[in-house]
Amino acid sequence: MVGFAGRKVRQHAALSEDFERELTREVLRTELLRVKALIMTGCVIVIFLTATYLIDPVIVNRVWRGTEGMVREYTLLIGFILFEVWVHSQIKRNLKLDQDMPVIRRYIGAVIETSLPTIILLLQIHSMGAGPALGFVLPMVYFIFVILSTLRLDFWLSTFTGFVAAAELLVVALYYNSASDTGEPLVYFHVVRSTIIMICGVLAGAVGARLRRQFAASIIAATARDRVTNLFGQHVSPQVVERLMAAEATTAGDLRRVAVMFVDFRGFTAGAQSRTPQEVVDRLDGAFAVLVDILDREGGIVNKFLGDGFLALFGAPLEASDAAHRAVAAGREMLIAMDRINAETSWPLRIGIGIHFGEVVAGNIGSPRRKEYTVIGDTVNFASRLESLNKEFGSQLLISASVREALGDDGKDAVSLGEVKVRGYEQKVAVYQLG
Repeated sequence: MVGFAGRKVRQHAALSEDFERELTREVLRTELLRVKALIMTGCVIVIFLTATYLIDPVIVNRVWRGTEGMVREYTLLIGFILFEVWVHSQIKRNLKLDQDMPVIRRYIGAVIETSLPTIILLLQIHSMGAGPALGFVLPMVYFIFVILSTLRLDFWLSTFTGFVAAAELLVVALYYNSASDTGEPLVYFHVVRSTIIMICGVLAGAVGARLRRQFAASIIAATARDRVTNLFGQHVSPQVVERLMAAEATTAGDLRRVAVMFVDFRGFTAGAQSRTPQEVVDRLDGAFAVLVDILDREGGIVNKFLGDGFLALFGAPLEASDAAHRAVAAGREMLIAMDRINAETSWPLRIGIGIHFGEVVAGNIGSPRRKEYTVIGDTVNFASRLESLNKEFGSQLLISASVREALGDDGKDAVSLGEVKVRGYEQKVAVYQLG
């Protein structure tokens, strides 16, 4: 019991590590989007300033009092773009190393980025005066940084960005207040504007936190789905995966009553000798696709592909009270499907099916580094031997007495082949053939 508990703790720890690593990568990816948007924004502003200078130099003289002020803004914008390019390279490096960005670096970066409009605002106040500058477009630029902070997926970081933007704008506005005699109307205006920016920061943080929770939920679901797929192979249908996740099926070894089916292609090796490897693979894949689709519909899973055959299970990992009925129904459908396929191809294939119903130990078995879900027990061995008897009787679908008993009235068409000697068993056993 202690060993099992320890194993569960290690599995949970491994899943937690996988979750944290993938969530970190997702956050870094959204950070990359944010940085790219800032770089593009900086480039657009540079292009806009250049176009303004070329098209209407009068505006340049009116706003910047000549080209000197404009050059200073150019310098700041280019420095900002280079800074963001450096941040982009750091995030890319951390993505490759599966490492998160330090929290303190994120906050320092938020201060540096959000202070850019403040510095440019100060330059414009110096060149065009406090009133026109504070009423110009620069205060609106803060919203770009606040909105893009949503992509940080961090409530407190977005709120901090909104606070820095609101505080810096308010301090500058109050310091350079150019109101009328009392100054109260514009003070009120500046306070309200900064408050709105702060509120936007909080809202951006709430949206970012919501997105982070959705990312986390998606990663948890994907991790669980990958875990199911890793345990049961890629032969589990999406429907079965959903049922496994909903049922939270255990992978520890337990005793189950299942229907075990072995399927084998007769004479496949001889037919493959006269064909190219690609033709062999294509023919086998085409047949497997049809047979596995039938298994999916009947609630079975392919536990192992065995060269030109496979082992299928009904009743594990998900319990099924009618496992034997499902297995036989799948076997009948497979024979019909193969007849249809053979009528459309120049390489007909004949299959042999053996089905036995009984108890097995089902669970996650293997080494600590590589495990797979499988079943062990005499039921499995006997189903394999039963399938091999198809060669002896020239049949295609054989079932054991336990399957015949489980079918009840549905197995009336089963033809008894009597007591048959089975390799590996001392006593003869009853075998039945289905058409």
